[in-house]
Amino acid sequence: MAAEAHAPTASEYIVHHLQHLQNIKQKSIVDFSVVNYDSVIVGLVLGVIALFTFWMCARKATSGVPGRFQAAVEILVEMVDNQAKANIHNAESRKFIAPLALTVFVWIFLMNAMDMLPVDLLPAIWAQIYGAAGHDPHHAYLRVVPTADLSTTLGLSFAVLVLCLYYSVKIKGLGGWAHELVTAPFGTSKNPIFALILGVVNLLMQIIEYVAKTVSHGMRLFGNMYAGELVFMLIALMGGAAAMSLSGVLLPLGHIIAGSIWAIFHILVITLQAFIFMMLALIYLGQAHDAH
Repeated sequence: MAAEAHAPTASEYIVHHLQHLQNIKQKSIVDFSVVNYDSVIVGLVLGVIALFTFWMCARKATSGVPGRFQAAVEILVEMVDNQAKANIHNAESRKFIAPLALTVFVWIFLMNAMDMLPVDLLPAIWAQIYGAAGHDPHHAYLRVVPTADLSTTLGLSFAVLVLCLYYSVKIKGLGGWAHELVTAPFGTSKNPIFALILGVVNLLMQIIEYVAKTVSHGMRLFGNMYAGELVFMLIALMGGAAAMSLSGVLLPLGHIIAGSIWAIFHILVITLQAFIFMMLALIYLGQAHDAH
């Protein structure tokens, strides 16, 4: 006789929701053979939505009195353009970097905003589809917040690093950038021995700086969104506990109050984190243009 299905415990519920839809089971902390399909698909869909939204705005733009949507987009574009001008002093570079910064801000905001959906909404729909295909719905995994996936945020920060290296060479020249790597931040010396020692130390410091900026850039966004996702799961468990226990009469009220407060606060978090990521990208790219 088959065992009766039982409701998952709190830890089982959280562990299930923290599993990605993957091509293969991850076997180590760093495993480049693993692809998180959910992060890739959701991120691409949201990217297309962002591009389509801007295309629709540009298509309907008018030189007369703008509508509310056009006005909102113009305010956003002006804000990003002002930040780009403040950090990137090369007008030619801004032709690419300013639109890039706008795209990054909107794209990350949309990916962060997926955290505002009910925790079990899309996973439950996916479980039904997965079960209808003949698979065990209990093994249907889906995470819908791409920025709560470290591979997504580090991928974005690594892309910023590649652009920083590109502009360092483009603006300063390969020789100028190489000279900067061995002379900053401690300078050099006329003594050949001291110059060699300082060159090695400077190069190591530059490598550490590049690695630290890239890792912290991605980890900051990931940490905040992962924590937000986890808090929403804990709040959802309050509602689940209320449904499973007649004694938990105050839990539904706590579930509604806590969920509402955190959702309102999280609107600020998802916007702020998108803005911070964009600003750090502009700052790092601006540093790539400046000589030390």
